[in-house]
Amino acid sequence: MTLQLRHETADDIAFIEAVTIAAFADSPHTSHTEQFIVRALRAANELTRSIVAEDHGQIIGHVALSPVTITDGHGNKAEGWYGLGPISVLPQRQG
Repeated sequence: MTLQLRHETADDIAFIEAVTIAAFADSPHTSHTEQFIVRALRAANELTRSIVAEDHGQIIGHVALSPVTITDGHGNKAEGWYGLGPISVLPQRQG
């Protein structure tokens, strides 16, 4: 296995969506909207980091990072934090 991590390119977007759909297809804990989350973050220019994992040139995984604001319920905010996810890996590569 030759695993390479790199930033996404425009050519990767369709592959990222396909990997994301496949990664969560059989997961009972999800509403199967992860690909829409990534798409919306990208469209809003809020996808701070979008990293793909490749093995011999094939995208086998993807991870997204986006900004979040943490509040304490009393109006106090902590900014400068990032949410991690969705994290997607092709089913045959999970485990």
